[in-house]
Amino acid sequence: MKRTLVLTAAAALLAGTLGFAKESTLIDFSLLEANTSSSGQDQNGETIEIPENERTLMDYSVAAGATYTGAQKSLMKTSLALPNWEVVLNSSAKSVQASALSQVVEAEVKRGDQPFVGSKVMGVRVLFPSWNNNANAKIVPPFEIQAYEPLDESGEEYRFENGYGLIRNVGTIKSIACTTMGMNFPHQLYVLLKDNDGIERRYFMGSLLFDGWKTLQWNNPNYISEVRTREIRVYPIYPRGIPYVKFAGFQITRDARDIGDDFIGYFKDVKVIYDLAVLTTDRDIDDEDLWGIITKKEAERQKVEMDHFGAKQVNRYIERQKMATEETFTATLNEDAASNAGN
Repeated sequence: MKRTLVLTAAAALLAGTLGFAKESTLIDFSLLEANTSSSGQDQNGETIEIPENERTLMDYSVAAGATYTGAQKSLMKTSLALPNWEVVLNSSAKSVQASALSQVVEAEVKRGDQPFVGSKVMGVRVLFPSWNNNANAKIVPPFEIQAYEPLDESGEEYRFENGYGLIRNVGTIKSIACTTMGMNFPHQLYVLLKDNDGIERRYFMGSLLFDGWKTLQWNNPNYISEVRTREIRVYPIYPRGIPYVKFAGFQITRDARDIGDDFIGYFKDVKVIYDLAVLTTDRDIDDEDLWGIITKKEAERQKVEMDHFGAKQVNRYIERQKMATEETFTATLNEDAASNAGN
């Protein structure tokens, strides 16, 4: 898989005060509408349809082994469709009732003067404790967003780029913005990002104590705009993988002194302004075609990601198949006949 060769932006900074900051949409929840479905048969042989998002649909049947039928493996798919997202409560907030009622849904924006009227955004319900207790909840994707999953066979684009949870070529982050609809809750909102080293960081976006749509913004207090005061670090031009960030979720915190019980929130997107980590350039020799170092490293990392992802999803599939589906008991007596006999 051919990769564009790179030159570090830090080296280019030596040439003068050039601007490298770029704005990109990390994730746009209106793109995650359930617009397709995966179909197959359950353990009883009944055909079922599961709504999914076509662009982010992932097949984890390759990690399931040979004990499952083709019909069962056809159901071993999942995507970033909004109903698949999870609410993870901390220990002081977790209860059977809270876990059952806290969920993520598609929410259609039906009215207003926003440009995304008619789109579906992320709707979140979290059941916090009603007593005085610090609590928090994370809204996370159904699986860790894959950094090296190609969109097609060409390998020129990754599946989760362009608003689906992944931005590549990210240097220093300058600002993060989140478009959300407040409902006058006094809770705090954080954005969770994970980088190419696997380190997860959280960014404080602000309070949700407002009504209506608003863009909450985090600005990097350590960002240096003047190039002459920056510490210049020059790295080898080749071979270096291109750094990235991916969306790891939201975190909502509730202070013990604030109101508990149900929290309702809506989220449209998350955007990032950042320095480019590298500058693309044409070189005299095509290093990657000659050595293939980056391609090999990314293939190995992709395999590790898929193995971890597949094992987790297969275990969830097995648990789902074991769950009881009956809503009522099978009648033992004919109720009409029993009633007549009683008369």
